[in-house]
Amino acid sequence: MEYRLRMYEITVLPMPPDFEGEVVATLVARTVGSRRAVLYIHGFTDYFFQDHLAEHYTGQGIDFYALDLRKYGRSLLPHQTRGLMRSVTDYFPEIDEAVRIIRRDHDRLTVNAHSTGGLVAALWADRVRGRGLIDGLVLNSPFLDLNVPAPLRLAADVLKGPFARSAWTLPLGVSTVYGHSLHREHGGEWDYDLRLKPHGGFAVHAMWLAAIRRAQRRLHRGLAVDVPVLVLASSRGLRVRDFVPEARKADVVLDPRQIARWSTSIGPHVTCVRIPDGVHDLVLSAEPVRKQVFAEIDRWMAAYVYQGNENNP
Repeated sequence: MEYRLRMYEITVLPMPPDFEGEVVATLVARTVGSRRAVLYIHGFTDYFFQDHLAEHYTGQGIDFYALDLRKYGRSLLPHQTRGLMRSVTDYFPEIDEAVRIIRRDHDRLTVNAHSTGGLVAALWADRVRGRGLIDGLVLNSPFLDLNVPAPLRLAADVLKGPFARSAWTLPLGVSTVYGHSLHREHGGEWDYDLRLKPHGGFAVHAMWLAAIRRAQRRLHRGLAVDVPVLVLASSRGLRVRDFVPEARKADVVLDPRQIARWSTSIGPHVTCVRIPDGVHDLVLSAEPVRKQVFAEIDRWMAAYVYQGNENNP
């Protein structure tokens, strides 16, 4: 299958094999010849398709890169289980390589990550603190805690031993509400490849869930990310079984209150902004809402990443 985008350069990044065999990641680039850059990292059941996000950054004179992580999107190989990993650190090598490539030609780099990608990016940024690799971290509805009833949370936290290391599929139904709220075939605004981002999401495996909970507990104990961090979340969460119109004005995946609560565990310099009527991926919200999201990002980057020199290349 071909997943190329117009006006982008796509680079396949070979990675060392993992427990399923051959591994690649994919770096997507849209550049304008700037010395400033943004690296976007997607979430679970996702890949880079948000062309308007790239257009926004390049319109601000910032080169845009996006990473399709291993086992997602353009990086998914036939023998692989979609989204399966043993630890969020599995993704660190492709982030390291993407950052190495970008930093060759750029003086400033901000990482912009969404949902599960936000959790991964926060732990990665904590690992590389002190090395001057990035200048800021923008987290769009990061997956900082589980938005599930108490019995499921307890079950997730007792995943240990061989079971937690297994690829056993958990009997967890995935709601189609979020996908139906977004995609054009159900009256939404966006048209993306449903083979790569299906409405029902990816299967949840014991190995994956155990890894997520380890990462979240690590973040809850406190990270020390040493660059400014912007955390964006919707002003409202909504938990529903079936689609309702309000799903287009709320986060139906995560609880924004949890995101706000744990945001200050990322580092000493965190700004948390709540976005009225925002959906889970805030840049996929209705146009007036996403304009506010972009305005918040631009204002924050000018103040904390470029320190008022936003017109400098």
